[in-house]
Amino acid sequence: MTLSPARVPATGSIRRLTRTLYGYAFLEDLILLYPLYALLFADSGLSLWQISSLFALWSITGVVLEVPSGAWADAVSRRALLWLGPLLSAAGFALWVLVPSYWAFAVGFVLWGISGALGSGALEALVYDELDRLGAAEGYARVMGRARAAGLLGVMAAMAAAGPVFALGGYRAVGAASVAVCLLAAVTASRFPEDRGASSDGEGWAATLRTGLATARRDRSLRRTLLLVPAVGCVWGALDEYSPLLVRETGVPDGFVPYALLLIWAAVTAVSLLAGPAERLGTTGFTWLIAASALALALGAAARTPAGLVLIAVAFAGFQLATVLADVRLQHRIEEGGRATLTSVAGLGTELLTVVVYGAYAAAGDHASHGTVFALFALPYLVGAVIRASAARE
Repeated sequence: MTLSPARVPATGSIRRLTRTLYGYAFLEDLILLYPLYALLFADSGLSLWQISSLFALWSITGVVLEVPSGAWADAVSRRALLWLGPLLSAAGFALWVLVPSYWAFAVGFVLWGISGALGSGALEALVYDELDRLGAAEGYARVMGRARAAGLLGVMAAMAAAGPVFALGGYRAVGAASVAVCLLAAVTASRFPEDRGASSDGEGWAATLRTGLATARRDRSLRRTLLLVPAVGCVWGALDEYSPLLVRETGVPDGFVPYALLLIWAAVTAVSLLAGPAERLGTTGFTWLIAASALALALGAAARTPAGLVLIAVAFAGFQLATVLADVRLQHRIEEGGRATLTSVAGLGTELLTVVVYGAYAAAGDHASHGTVFALFALPYLVGAVIRASAARE
């Protein structure tokens, strides 16, 4: 049997795409400040309300820019946005450790929020469209699951390295390492293949935005899928920012907080590799995944002991898998142009709800422990699972 000559370059192109994607995902999350920045804020004298306001500012920046940046990514080069983002993050991290103050933290979060908005939608759209062009769109769930795992490996490596680097040079050393990794991520992003330049029909980003939103209004099934993404990702994504404070509350010494977080993210990483097989989960299986994760979150947080962190790891792993599956369903549902725009619409919903969670967390945290607040935030997932199960029986 003779191999088709057309298949060889396609295979090579897929390999180039996935290698760049996995490297970029790893470097983008290899930020040594991740497990320590909440502690940096607390050690700089910030109150829980101030810390929560920073997280909210981060999300509000995403709210303002999420959809316009997605439309921009559909109208111009997605690759350019992917290498610009890490440069902005690098500037923000440098500011944090050079001038540690509330306003420096705020400006850094704005820069980080802009970076996230530039990449949100652009990365998923670039990967899906490139795979589709190469006749391999059916592998999107597997590829993105591995990309999430690569990113989580970066998180785990950062957590493992943060303790020793912090011991050697404090927050400044951790910040310098984070800046260097962002620069490497920008270089890696420049290697993404992109068989498109500006929008072929010459439309600007505003026209692209209108087209994408009109598509969502016409398609009820697409709207439901768009709503599923923020419904799954908003709460646990917000809780993640407070997880170092939860770990500290269980009695873990500050020097070991990154290692405790490493346990959680090891489970999240392992589960991300199951995205391909888990794509076969139907509505019932997806609902049970959410319910089981919520129950683990409530029990683990209520324990308020280091042992309870094992259940937190189980919960975050389940929510991570559900988040990947929600994105996969959305990408498969989009049949027209404006993929980055519509993905960013889902991201906008996530950011809006995340701001609400930050505010609610700060309010509840004034009267309860971190463990109690984490447990309370399992309720929205349990209620959502009941609603989905009831709708499926009708």
